[in-house]
Amino acid sequence: MQYISQEGLDEHKKELEELKLKRQEIALRLEEAKALGDLAENVEYSAAKEAQAFNEGKIVELEQLLREAVVIEGNNKKSNIVQIGCTIEVKANGKNKFFTIVGSEEADPANGKISNESPLGSAFLGHKEGETVEVETPAGKANYKIVDIN
Repeated sequence: MQYISQEGLDEHKKELEELKLKRQEIALRLEEAKALGDLAENVEYSAAKEAQAFNEGKIVELEQLLREAVVIEGNNKKSNIVQIGCTIEVKANGKNKFFTIVGSEEADPANGKISNESPLGSAFLGHKEGETVEVETPAGKANYKIVDIN
């Protein structure tokens, strides 16, 4: 299962369609390269075959992701427990931080989007506002108090 927002799902569907269209361009490149003759020493043919392999691999990857995708429902009402799709405000070391719990495909820690599978994200899941969560980090144990859940 891959948890993903509707926006992320739409982006992946669009990318898949673009890659499927690119198949035609690559097939044309292969035909043009074949027309140049000896395939053993044909750089254009080798480059087109490499592009084709990469493109097909990405198509397979996206199709599998879309088959396994579980859309995170947008929740406009306040939740009382941390779950995937929630934005939480936590206090750690006297500073307030905001995190949105997302699926691994959409994780972007630099922008506050943490995966439900990450040590930090998984530690928050199931906890309530006001609770303190202890998380093992590379620098040691850290405590996060959950201030707000949206």
